[in-house]
Parts: sequence; C-alpha cells; structure tokens
Amino acid sequence: MTTDADMREQVRERYARAATTGSCCGPECCDHDDTLDADLTAGSYSRTEISTLPAKAVEVSLGCGNPTAVAELSEGETVLDLGSGGGIDVLLSADRVGPTGFAYGLDMTDEMLELAEKNAADAGVTNVEFLKGYIEDVPLPDGSVDVVISNCVINLSTDKPAVFAEIHRVLRAGGRIGISDIVADDWLTVDERAERGSWVGCIAGALSYSEYRALLSAAGFDEVTLTTSHQATDGMDSVIIKARKPG
Repeated sequence: MTTDADMREQVRERYARAATTGSCCGPECCDHDDTLDADLTAGSYSRTEISTLPAKAVEVSLGCGNPTAVAELSEGETVLDLGSGGGIDVLLSADRVGPTGFAYGLDMTDEMLELAEKNAADAGVTNVEFLKGYIEDVPLPDGSVDVVISNCVINLSTDKPAVFAEIHRVLRAGGRIGISDIVADDWLTVDERAERGSWVGCIAGALSYSEYRALLSAAGFDEVTLTTSHQATDGMDSVIIKARKPG
C-alpha cells in the first residue's frame, strides 16, 4: 500500500529528474519514465513572456496554465509561488510586482531549487527568493504575502486541506489566490480519475469542482471562482481558481 510519504517521494523523484531532463505534467508523459514532452499549458504563456525568460526556465515549466496572467499582480506586492519548479512563474511575478515588490518560490526538490536560482541569476532578477519546504508547511510567517499562486501543484499533495490552511495563514487580510490546477468533473469518481492518469502525472490526485470549492470555503476563503481554461483529458480540465481571504 502506498503511503503519503511514499507518494511525496515519488513526486520528488519525478520532478528532480525533470529538472535535469525536461518537463511535463499530464498522462501523456508523466506516466512514462522515458518521455517528458507533453504540455498541458495549452500555450498559456505569451511569446513576449517567454522571450524575457532563460530558456531553461521555460523548458522545465511543469504547469497546466499561467497563474500570473490572472493573479492581477500590482507594483509593490509580495507573491508566493507554491511548487515553483524552475522558477518561471516566480520570475514573471517578480517583473510584475517591480523592484518594490518581492516574489518567493517554494519547492521541496533540491534540483529544482538549484535550477531556479540559476535561472534567476541568468535573468538578472534580484527581488526573488527560493525556499525549500512543503506546500503543507510553508516556511513563512503569518500574514506575510499579498498573493499566492501555484501552477499544477496542489493536485500533487496528499493533504489538500493542509495546503489551503497554509495558504490562508500566510496571506494578509484581503489577500488573494490565483491558481492553475487540474480539476475533475463532479461525476468522476476517485477511481475514474486514477484511470485517466497517475498521481505524479497530475491527474489521479485532482479534486473535483465541488470538492475544490468546499475545501477553500472550509479554509476560510470567500469569492471563490473556478474558471475552465481547457480540457486536460476526458472529464478533467485545466482550471483557474481564484479566491480571497476576508479583509
């Protein structure tokens, strides 16, 4: 029987390998050990955005959308990216918040953290910091960030209520989230989600639409919206999730 610790280690190993060999998130590639070439972002990043980034940051983009495009970031804000990988969304966020703002990236994988720091140095971006840790236990103080973003990572957690509780904790009053994630239609059972792809492939661990709304509400968020971006696989979509911590 696979434990939560076993699953976390499988995820860590997969993304450690992706940091050095390529990227993907989805059943077409993450379920296979030797192919890392599928793209669930469906072209979410513009050519202009890509042109400003180191090639390696783009190459190892592991997401299913572009949360920075919907997070409505403003000058001077502090942003936290959960599961920051090679740093693509951290670097884009740092540009949007400007020199008076700051962007944190959190990842549990040493190889990804090393790559993200190199990408930031290559891009000449200084208003960023990459932290090692788990999205269920964020190493930042209460009320320390304005915006939390994440790109196809929360579905990988085996304790999603803890993730949402941590997001709520680190956000300032009135803070908000802009998350890209894979979400299942409500009619899909847990077993049916697993039939469509593995946990480390961002599929089996996906919440349904109603589960996502319920867990965010239970964590204390309001103004919760889920907007479908594009289909990831049968009965499962790439979705933009937005919510706000009451002010």
